[in-house]
Amino acid sequence: MRHRYWGVVLFIVGAGPLAAQGGLEAAAQRARAAWLAHDPAALLSGSPGVILQIPGADPSSAIGRDQAGELLARFLRTSVERAVEISVAREVQEGRGYVEMVRRFSVAGTAEERRETVFLGLRWWGERWVVVELRAAP
Repeated sequence: MRHRYWGVVLFIVGAGPLAAQGGLEAAAQRARAAWLAHDPAALLSGSPGVILQIPGADPSSAIGRDQAGELLARFLRTSVERAVEISVAREVQEGRGYVEMVRRFSVAGTAEERRETVFLGLRWWGERWVVVELRAAP
């Protein structure tokens, strides 16, 4: 009887990190879908501010969600997504997550396919994961 009790306690205590990881995986999938749809508002939804480093824009300290969304929309406007794959999604410390996506795209009007890695820093904010940092690099 005593062994069964400890098994239940270990199961319940051990479920915490897995549940948080599952939430991060879901957040990574939402980020992927928003990127494919070129929907910066959905990607940055709920974020208190974003550090943004994308080609063609000066690296920023944290800027407001609306301003970051506009810069990101301009960046995405000239590209056609071919595929976006999540290569990494993990919690690096409690309440801080990291997602790495590889995008294949072409510049509108061309057939040449390009690759770029998108690095997302996420933070547990209230009841969900939100993007607080976005970096894109070839």
